[in-house]
Amino acid sequence: MPVFAIPFPVIDPVALSIGPLAVKWYGLAYVAGLLGGWWYARRLVAAETLWGGRARPKVAELDDMLLFVALGVVLGGRLGFVLFYDLQRYLEQPQDIIAIWQGGMSFHGGLVGATFALWLFARRRGYPALSVFDLAATVVPIGVFLGRIANFINAELWGRPAPDVPWAMVFPDSGPLPRHPSQLYEALGEGLLLFILLGLLVRAGGLKRPGLVAGVFGMGYALARIVCEFFREPDPQLGFLFGRSVDALSGGVTMGMLLSLPLFFAGLYFVLRSRRAAA
Repeated sequence: MPVFAIPFPVIDPVALSIGPLAVKWYGLAYVAGLLGGWWYARRLVAAETLWGGRARPKVAELDDMLLFVALGVVLGGRLGFVLFYDLQRYLEQPQDIIAIWQGGMSFHGGLVGATFALWLFARRRGYPALSVFDLAATVVPIGVFLGRIANFINAELWGRPAPDVPWAMVFPDSGPLPRHPSQLYEALGEGLLLFILLGLLVRAGGLKRPGLVAGVFGMGYALARIVCEFFREPDPQLGFLFGRSVDALSGGVTMGMLLSLPLFFAGLYFVLRSRRAAA
């Protein structure tokens, strides 16, 4: 029998209904994350002292940059989920690939899509790609934080069983066992703490060394995601890729862990490159 169990605070996943139109918290999180990042990016590019004279997008160009990123996130996030998380299903039902309203987005896929979109934007406008990546990386944790909060509201992507953890919760459709609220762990680690870390790095002159902020983001997100994956229940259609886990801190490699490894090493490459450029 579980020792601790906090009932899940059930929240309607639909934030607003207008006739047949239903606006869900998850969709609002995407919109708020993009708009919040756009607002913060405007403040960053306007602060000349943060850049040390380095070229970066103008305030008026951030509207176009937002459009590029939004398309990259949606397309990349969906294709990433299809390829990495449920390929067999979509091979059998390819018409469902475009059914984004049914759910199914991959952060790593969205990041790849956004990175390509940012590279294309930088190339068309004649800006250094690394500086554009740095700008985007600084604001990404805003969207990550809001997205994980939306996952919690939707009672999805819950954690592994944790009957002895005082703050464990019994999520709808997850069985009788209390579980780690891993969505909140991810909101804290991948979102809030990473946002604060990158903000401090920017204030310390990180944007003056192209690639440094983007690299720290890649490494920081990868580490936070890998740690949080130890507390998160694997996707049911995949399970553990190899290894088994009995409790929250033992064994078991998940797709989220595996996809975070190349992100970590890409971030390390950018950090090392920024150091050599500054030498």
